[in-house]
Amino acid sequence: MRAIQLHGDRDVRLVNIAPPPPPAPGEAQIRVRTVGLNHLDVWGYRGMAFAKRRLPLAVAAEAAGEVTAVGEGVTTLKPGQRVVPFGAITCGTCRACQQGRDNLCENVAGVRGFHIDGFAQELTNHPARLLVPVPDAVSTADAACVTVAYGTVEHMLFDNARLEPGETILVHAGGSAIGSIAIRIAKSLGCTVITTVGSEAKAEKARALGADHVINYREDRFEGVVRRLTAKKGVDVVFEHVGADTWQGSLLSLKRGGRLVTCGATSGPSGSINLMQLFQQQYRITGSFGCRLANIESALARIAAGIRPVIDTEYTVENFSEGLARLEHRDVFGKILVSL
Repeated sequence: MRAIQLHGDRDVRLVNIAPPPPPAPGEAQIRVRTVGLNHLDVWGYRGMAFAKRRLPLAVAAEAAGEVTAVGEGVTTLKPGQRVVPFGAITCGTCRACQQGRDNLCENVAGVRGFHIDGFAQELTNHPARLLVPVPDAVSTADAACVTVAYGTVEHMLFDNARLEPGETILVHAGGSAIGSIAIRIAKSLGCTVITTVGSEAKAEKARALGADHVINYREDRFEGVVRRLTAKKGVDVVFEHVGADTWQGSLLSLKRGGRLVTCGATSGPSGSINLMQLFQQQYRITGSFGCRLANIESALARIAAGIRPVIDTEYTVENFSEGLARLEHRDVFGKILVSL
């Protein structure tokens, strides 16, 4: 069968490998149809692994496909059923897992596509308890955006930021996969959405998604525009995932008692904070990592209700590297997918 493997820093190859054995007890075998590309893949491509890994390594942490076989004891799934796999191999037994906080698992065995073989292979076995059924109303392409991108937004906006209808939110990088999803979800709640982008072309697309105010950060200091738009009050929520370049401006964009939620640091991991500003303004700053299994279910339900992810381009498996390069250079608006 075909697989996309990382063989070294910036060395990705389409290869033929042996198919996996039949699924073990508690596992299901899935035929992967589509994988989603994420900055996690770019980090792995650049050699930025945070734990030891063995190469070659099948890439991709996000996918959708259908069950082809189930192992002994699996009663919740059946062949032909479409599913999305949760990419972190959690233990299911620790306190965090038992409380439904899967992304805080104390015994996680790795993230597929980053520490261990990922989903960019035609067949793969996966723990059945970490497979979420896809509703009939959700396309396979949309489902392939859920376990990393859409699920991350669900966790950020609702578990952490506690976004409420009618609030004002600043969404950074509105052309990114998670930024574009955040715009659509926030607008569906009746929120006022301010977003930042890096070009006029992306600004037009962000407006088409429903963003009320779009700021080209290459032309204006976004924090100044936000203060002006909110009559110097600031926003209720900042959706932050850029990092060092936007950190100070994000804090200045918050209203008193506002909430900042962050899941990324693509422009750099270090930022400073004025502690007096923090406690006097009573900011609430929350880190958000990945998502819970429950977020995947709610994301699929939201997509089925019509709040779909934004898909930029779907590549074939032969053109995987082209899609990865576009993501690395941020030449995208929405999600990049690869069909197997």
